[in-house]
Amino acid sequence: MHRVNVTSFAMRYRHISFTRTPSAAAIVLPARGDGCTITEEIAAELRDCCHALMLADELRVVTISGSGHSFAVGRVKPPPDILSRPTVAKRRAWQDALWVASAVAALPMPVVAVLNGDAIAHGLELALAADLRVAVGTARLGAGDPMVDGFPFDGATQRLPRLVGPALARDMLFTGRALSALEALEFGLVNRVAPPERLDDVVDDLVSTIVASAPIAARYAKEAVVAAGDLTLTQGLRLEADLSVILQSTDDRAEGLGAFAEKRSPQFQGH
Repeated sequence: MHRVNVTSFAMRYRHISFTRTPSAAAIVLPARGDGCTITEEIAAELRDCCHALMLADELRVVTISGSGHSFAVGRVKPPPDILSRPTVAKRRAWQDALWVASAVAALPMPVVAVLNGDAIAHGLELALAADLRVAVGTARLGAGDPMVDGFPFDGATQRLPRLVGPALARDMLFTGRALSALEALEFGLVNRVAPPERLDDVVDDLVSTIVASAPIAARYAKEAVVAAGDLTLTQGLRLEADLSVILQSTDDRAEGLGAFAEKRSPQFQGH
């Protein structure tokens, strides 16, 4: 695959905002009234951005955050032509245009969802696609009211039980139960909870830690953990061993060993 330097791109979007340094990228969802709902236009921009970031070998971490009072909430309602004369093909095409979670989950580097507010319905599905979630203490996380937000279509029925277990996932999907940030932390749905005035600091600390770590090792760890759900233990251990062998041949591995022997901080280059 042809590799490009994403820093040379003028990545400007109408709805989302995007900034990056050589090692970290930040995607911010737009603020929309009572909360951002992921529209076809927003989903298209997120997919486009993720596609470009797939090619950035030097990138070590991506954050996705909301703006305003929420991360993202609700689900876009089907247009009139689908409501009045729905066909499987039309419905599928409409849902395909809203899909974004798989593009986020496919990114090879660690992805952090910064939940500055509620993540409900499609917003939760987007957050579930990240590797780590940091939530403000006032945030709520839920699959949405099944009578209002409709049936999930961007991964909630698959990713949610893998994180919180099938019993809690059923509760959230059947009843629309939303978890507080602290409940989500207890059940493993989020990794950190911070008060509003500390959220940026907590995220910055987490991002700095990931950026300073060995980037190839982080990508390999993500690959192995993601694959674990589809592999037997024996297959997973074989993959882990194979990735470990490959890692031994990298310059970063030599740098890590040298830094340990010399009692200094390693300077990983990602190769």
